[in-house]
Amino acid sequence: MPTTYKLLEGFSRFKKTYFGDDKALYDSMKTGQPTKILMIACCDSRVDPAILTDCDPGDIFTVRNVANLVPPCETDNNHHGTSSALEFAVNALKVESIVVMGHGNCGGIRALWQSEGVEDSKFIHRWVSIAQNAKDWVKVNHKQEHESVQLKLCEQRAVLVSLQNLMTFECIKERVEAGTLRLHGWYFDLDKGELMCYNPTTDEFEKPV
Repeated sequence: MPTTYKLLEGFSRFKKTYFGDDKALYDSMKTGQPTKILMIACCDSRVDPAILTDCDPGDIFTVRNVANLVPPCETDNNHHGTSSALEFAVNALKVESIVVMGHGNCGGIRALWQSEGVEDSKFIHRWVSIAQNAKDWVKVNHKQEHESVQLKLCEQRAVLVSLQNLMTFECIKERVEAGTLRLHGWYFDLDKGELMCYNPTTDEFEKPV
């Protein structure tokens, strides 16, 4: 049996749910996306943001990449998939919230943590180096901790690096300062099954109230 068979069965259930007797949801979205939330999440198959938040189609505009990273704004002639999605979400969809969601046991952050200047991949290490400041911060401030604790802290601080990089995009900076766009940092603790939200007052990831 093909490995994709489960997916095809799933699509059959999806079609029955959303294009069967009750087609109201997709009928309402024929001319555009209604979402006002942009979610930047990891490619990891264990942390699908729509599943974790129990969302319907149209609820969130999602950007997924290795380690849920946002690069700083760059205006060169290279290809910028994440940056173009940010631009579309902010300028075209007029989202009102951007959520960067990190997670536990992240392979991308582990690659960053274990790469001491060794380029053993063509793309991954260059990409995750976006969060180098997070790694450096943990190395300085939590050098006595067990590596498992350091990795978790690095996963969380990488979210903050992405939040900082979001503000290098002029369209985002302008709307944040105008009060029409809010930025959020989340962390899904995969081991405990808990979602934590960044509190800038305490500089900690905490359970939502």
